[in-house]
Amino acid sequence: MFSLLVNIRADAKWSQNGVTIAGGNGVGGATNQLNYPYGLFVDDNQTVVITDWGNNRIVQWKNGDTTNGQVVAGGNGQGNGLDQLYNPTDILIDKETDSLIICDEGNDRVVRWSRLSGTTQGEILIDNINCYGLAMDDQRYLYVSDWENDEVRRYQLGEMNGTLVAGGNGQGDVLNQLNGETYVSVDGQQNVYISDFNNNRIMKWNNGAKEGIVVAGGQGQGITLAQLNHPQGLFVDTLSTLYVADTSNHRVMRWTQGATQGTVIVGGNGLGAGANQFSYPTGLSFDRYGNLDVVDWGNNRVQRFSIE
Repeated sequence: MFSLLVNIRADAKWSQNGVTIAGGNGVGGATNQLNYPYGLFVDDNQTVVITDWGNNRIVQWKNGDTTNGQVVAGGNGQGNGLDQLYNPTDILIDKETDSLIICDEGNDRVVRWSRLSGTTQGEILIDNINCYGLAMDDQRYLYVSDWENDEVRRYQLGEMNGTLVAGGNGQGDVLNQLNGETYVSVDGQQNVYISDFNNNRIMKWNNGAKEGIVVAGGQGQGITLAQLNHPQGLFVDTLSTLYVADTSNHRVMRWTQGATQGTVIVGGNGLGAGANQFSYPTGLSFDRYGNLDVVDWGNNRVQRFSIE
């Protein structure tokens, strides 16, 4: 998640009722539907691109058009052709090249698709990586979480091997290990924040560090304000405030720097399909105004919560 452009007040509040801006019409493959979506990214025009996992495609929903999305990558069935995707999990927009960079998780690769109309296939950027989450820093280095190897690597665009920046010490719960890392975020100092899914914590690995620091959760799986339950979507703003999709608690939390517990900013009203509820939220992102967009996985929709 590229997060350097958004500065959100540490005491900001959001509407507690979300508005559906994509999907919400049941699970399916029509252009007004999603099929267990995971990640998303919001561009400067508030256009949202979504990894439509079960449909093996990327869909784009323009601001104000909540009726139908447009397929902008994949959508040609499940497979490993250059015109296909297989269970994509995360996405970002590289403004420099006006392209989509996609975690094509089922194919163990990271691919790039141009956003120019008429694009019919992508190109492979990184192969043989069980990618789950993506982030890009302000120098256009790409950070990729590798679910299978419990590590995060940093890549210059065009290189295949990358540099280990977190984990890589086997699966576990000590400070130099990860266990099922999902989404990642990076700050202006190239410090990496990682949703350590099975350890129910968010880890910060300072640039060049050999071990991480627990910055949220890490108190066992649970629902108190000091705990997380299988965190996924992650966003760090310019104040080093963390925003976390606390997936199995059906809520989004904010953790300020140095805090021992977080606050619930939206959700937290039990599992459900109401405007103030989630069913396993996964990806999250903010637009340039500070509005919060959340992928509501089990409800096959994306919800926007307006900043107040």
